[in-house]
Amino acid sequence: MYFIDFFLYIIFQILQIYKYAVIIYVILSMLISFNIINTNNRIISIVMDFLFKLIEPLLRVIRNVIPNFGAIDISPVILIIIIEAFQYIMTKYGF
Repeated sequence: MYFIDFFLYIIFQILQIYKYAVIIYVILSMLISFNIINTNNRIISIVMDFLFKLIEPLLRVIRNVIPNFGAIDISPVILIIIIEAFQYIMTKYGF
């Protein structure tokens, strides 16, 4: 029983970190698109490449499912809602 609680806690924390990574990815993407920060900076380039490889596969799946809204991309919002739903289910029925 303790192992299952520990395992669910670890999954919960990984989802929490992933949710923060999505938020950071969206904010950095907006800063790059408004030309506030530049991707020629080596650190920004490394961070964006890492976050792109981590987050973009799930966002691509969501983008394939939802309709196109033109210039508005709501896939990160939907991904955060899905993560929150999983976390709610874990806390409601897992712990």
